[in-house]
Amino acid sequence: MPERFVLAIDQGTSSTKVIAVAVDGRVLARGTASLDLSTPQPGWVEQSPQGVLESVRAAIIDLSRQIDLSAATCIGISNQRESLVLWERETGLPVSPVISWQDRRTTALLDELTWAGDEVRAISGLPLDPMFSALKARWLLDAHDPTRARSEAGELVLGTVDSWLLHGLTGEIAIESGNASRTSLVDLATGDWSPRLLEIFGIPRAALPTIRDSVGVVGEVRGFSPLPDGLPVSGVLGDSHAALFSHAGWRPGVAKATYGTGSSVMALSAEPADSDTGLCRTIAWRLPGEGPALAWEANILAAGATLAWLAGILGSTPAELAEEASDSAEGVVMIPGFNGLAAPWWDAEAQALLSGLSLSTGRAQLARAALDSIVFQVCDVIAAMRDARCLPLRLIADGGISANAEVMRRQSALCDVTVAVSPVAEASALGAAHAAGLGIGFWDLAALESLPREYREYHESISPETRSELFHDWHQALALAQSR
Repeated sequence: MPERFVLAIDQGTSSTKVIAVAVDGRVLARGTASLDLSTPQPGWVEQSPQGVLESVRAAIIDLSRQIDLSAATCIGISNQRESLVLWERETGLPVSPVISWQDRRTTALLDELTWAGDEVRAISGLPLDPMFSALKARWLLDAHDPTRARSEAGELVLGTVDSWLLHGLTGEIAIESGNASRTSLVDLATGDWSPRLLEIFGIPRAALPTIRDSVGVVGEVRGFSPLPDGLPVSGVLGDSHAALFSHAGWRPGVAKATYGTGSSVMALSAEPADSDTGLCRTIAWRLPGEGPALAWEANILAAGATLAWLAGILGSTPAELAEEASDSAEGVVMIPGFNGLAAPWWDAEAQALLSGLSLSTGRAQLARAALDSIVFQVCDVIAAMRDARCLPLRLIADGGISANAEVMRRQSALCDVTVAVSPVAEASALGAAHAAGLGIGFWDLAALESLPREYREYHESISPETRSELFHDWHQALALAQSR
């Protein structure tokens, strides 16, 4: 008999990855498929809804060349968050493209809703910002159902990517609790859609999916070849949440930083902040029979995207630039405000900026400044977490840039925290697998916590004077880039 496994789908911004995970935690096989982005206008970022589903299918076909899919016990899903699509309930056909989390077309709507910013944050835990789904939902309905007649009748569905995948795989119309909390439409106190927030944004409840636990069977696969019919989908988490789950992030003192196109830093904490720290309050996950697990989170819009942009300008690749980076940026500071700045500044109008240039500045210094911009942004988030009485003892790093030892050493030194780098490239997919296996009894929490996890740790130090000087230059350039 073939070895039984959990199949996990990680649907990301630029690709879909799938993995098969054995009961002892080993990754038995991997599959992947690319996914295109479209930018039809400045600030607009879209994807094809059918293209998203087909990338999932292609990745699973890739996996099936290596492993027998009949040995799968269940499916877990992790997904890019905040991205939104509108589709018809009866036909299942998309009405709109997937509006990406990176999309900024709704910036103009902020002026109309500025009066509600404090109330939105108090209820949802999230600032009023184009990244989150509520403004996208408002824009989509204004464009496709301006009278709200179809959405109020339940004919149209607004769903995040997990909802779209669940519908494509199983026919169910549901959304996972943590993903729902990223829409700015959920009341953190209840874990349900907030009537007041729906009123503020003009979103009929009938157009929204049912909120479900992160763990437990949501539906069964129907007609999604090459997956066998009847295979349960039993765990769903947003990608950042899934990465934290894969690191047994329910343990105290653990924070997670995922270094991808953007970056997400997250740590569980029930502690409220004494004042505004610029962090988001979010639902990390909701287990059956329990209330939502709350977390502090910060979203950084440009991490790997910064290096990719610079590589394109210089006719290189991100990997080559990272290898070429000098030991010091020699005073050059890069503020990656290509689409504004998110946490902890939340300035949608901030600009990208390069400062400290001289005639001796070359590719190596620019590459170091680009990499350092990632480090400094994460450091500002860690400082905000400490202000919020969330005190990470270890920062677990995953994602592509975490493989760069010099970046991780600088992260440890500048943040004054132990950085533990995960050897697993697919942390989000692994977390989805863990959630799904938990949902059918493949594991329990104790078994998940005891799975082997080997990390490469960095305990670096830097003189207080040097740290102060570097942060002075960073924050001075940051002030110039900001719109207020």
